[in-house]
Amino acid sequence: MSDARKLPSKTIPKALACGMLEDNGRVLFLIRKDRHGTERIELPCITIFGAEDPVQKLTAEFRRQTGIDAEVCEIKMEKRYNAGSRKRKYWVPCLVFSMRAKQTKAVPAEEFSGFRWLSLEKAKKMKLGRTWQGK
Repeated sequence: MSDARKLPSKTIPKALACGMLEDNGRVLFLIRKDRHGTERIELPCITIFGAEDPVQKLTAEFRRQTGIDAEVCEIKMEKRYNAGSRKRKYWVPCLVFSMRAKQTKAVPAEEFSGFRWLSLEKAKKMKLGRTWQGK
């Protein structure tokens, strides 16, 4: 088989790291509009490949996505994330780290349409983002 016929292999992440910034019982969520105009909320997150440091990458990506200089604290919860497809599922750990910041004024990145401070009960009722495009 020639090299032209080989398909590039998709690199599969080892984990997904999310940052959860809390302030007075509310959590910072970023808002992204999908192609149909529906607003979906999501936590700032980054995919981790290989032997990368999740704390260092999450700190930099959190600053880029939210505009807030925060530091990573402990792991709040651990879930699973499907890094594969609907047909071929490949589950990787999703680590949600708590974040701490002195200044909590958010300036979201260009790919987001805004942000909201929501309690977890209100966030459960809203539509969640389905894709994480952090690299």
